[in-house]
Amino acid sequence: MNKTRQQQLTRWLRQQTAPANRWLRISSLLGVISALILVGQAWLLATLLQALISDQIPRGKLTAHFLLLITCFVLRAFLHLAREQAGFRCGQSVRRALRRQVLDRLAAAGPAWIQGKPAGSWATLLLEQIEEMHDYYARYLPQMMLAALIPAFILIAIFPINWAAALILLATAPLIPFFMALVGMGAADTNRRNFQALSRLSGQFLDRLRGLDTLRLFHRAGAEKIAIGQSTEQFRQRTMEVLRLAFLSSAVLEFFASLSIAIVAVYFGFSYLGQFHFGSYDTGVTLFAGFLALILAPEFFQPLRDLGTFYHAKAQAAGAADTLEQFLSQSPASPQPEGTHLLPAGNPLQIEAQNLFIHSATGATLAGPLNFQINAGDRIAIVGLSGSGKTSLFNVLMGFLPYQGSLTLNGHELRDIAPTSWQQQLAWLGQNPHLPAPDIRENIVTTPLPDPCRIQQVLEQAGVSEFIDRLPAGLDTPIDEQASGLSVGQAQRIALARTLLKPSLLLLLDEPAASLDALSERLVSQCLLAASHQQTTLLITHQLEQLENWDTIWVMNDGEIVQQGNKQTLLQQPGIFASLLNQRMSEVS
Repeated sequence: MNKTRQQQLTRWLRQQTAPANRWLRISSLLGVISALILVGQAWLLATLLQALISDQIPRGKLTAHFLLLITCFVLRAFLHLAREQAGFRCGQSVRRALRRQVLDRLAAAGPAWIQGKPAGSWATLLLEQIEEMHDYYARYLPQMMLAALIPAFILIAIFPINWAAALILLATAPLIPFFMALVGMGAADTNRRNFQALSRLSGQFLDRLRGLDTLRLFHRAGAEKIAIGQSTEQFRQRTMEVLRLAFLSSAVLEFFASLSIAIVAVYFGFSYLGQFHFGSYDTGVTLFAGFLALILAPEFFQPLRDLGTFYHAKAQAAGAADTLEQFLSQSPASPQPEGTHLLPAGNPLQIEAQNLFIHSATGATLAGPLNFQINAGDRIAIVGLSGSGKTSLFNVLMGFLPYQGSLTLNGHELRDIAPTSWQQQLAWLGQNPHLPAPDIRENIVTTPLPDPCRIQQVLEQAGVSEFIDRLPAGLDTPIDEQASGLSVGQAQRIALARTLLKPSLLLLLDEPAASLDALSERLVSQCLLAASHQQTTLLITHQLEQLENWDTIWVMNDGEIVQQGNKQTLLQQPGIFASLLNQRMSEVS
């Protein structure tokens, strides 16, 4: 990571402090108050030692000083606790704001963008990388101001007493930030590489875990285990590299702080032995001056040492912010401003596309030009080879991909329509069922007050009633996101019931029976065929033999619709459809 990029990330990190400015100011103010009490505490302690040792004052006459000293100890402990609480609130506010930004961006980008990376990478971004920024806001930023103010307060207290000791502290103070910068130059880049390795490892592990059965089936489990082991070892080495830099930074800071304090101690030692006769304004070096300087000398360097310790937090935050800043600065999946027009529900739907080009979130052309018209009640099956643009067409219809040209819904451009207004009138069913709710009922029922008779009718249509009574709690049976305890066919029937229960103007079916067994495939196909007569329906399928009952078939190739018509018409035409069907029949035979 070059210097320019580090500076850019540092500015970006500072820009994220808006939600936590109040807590940041409170933390800094508490630190300043604690520093002032610290100077007063050292002054009292030096005064007591001077009085007890040199002046031989009885302890009974110093009761007020002892009480004040104890009060200082208590106040500093309370202020330290309050400062820790304020720092935590500061980091928490920023982390919550950043996670909200990421989740909002992911929600706006849609699945077409999210599927570009494995789920483990997004989990690392949301959890690990944002979490690593906590200490930067909770500790490093407040400490930056204190690292300048606290040494200044201590110099102001020592200089009138002994200018030599103050000059020693002032001369040695720049050594700590200088060597801290030298050691920390490569820390941000090391952390960035570490987070990238963690992101890749998380995504790889989750993908392999999901495909464990397939890996075992093809005897690849051992090879993948070795690959994950190698990735883990590489991540371990990068982590140890980060820790090595952190320990080196701490060791350098401790060395120079200890050296500076030792120089102050040597100066006072030789002064008390009569070897040095300077620094005390011709009044002689008193025990009070020596105790005050030696008590405050470690505290003079402590803010700088803390800043050096928290400098590692800055490097961690810069490394974590690299990917996060790039993600948040990239264009979302729909770069056009979100529309505000509300599409009235219940009106017959008409969709028309003219010179439509579908783009990816990064601007690459996925399909086009497309010209078509879909009228209310049309039942259209879309076929074609993989990569021909079928899924891209579905994604743009759902508002998840940008486009150029014209795509209108009842005469209104899709980009001008509020996404929620349109998506509420869509129903979608894919080949991999997603059941995010904690039980079966919530995965099916999405409306607040559903009709019980309608629910029962949908359960029977989707075939859920065939197995629901065998489950422990029926519709209230708890399930996890991966639908553990249910077969793929049962999970797909539940997703089908949810689709049928939702009132919609457009039903989008993306190979819903592709991964099912023969019985579930026949049931789901029959149910969807019946449901297609209730609203406008588009079906993506590779099962060319079952298209007799669909009104129109679109054949897509290289992002364009190259053939249209019913099955009989397309079979009589030379082209891709006839070739695909003949190839499929020869494979079956």
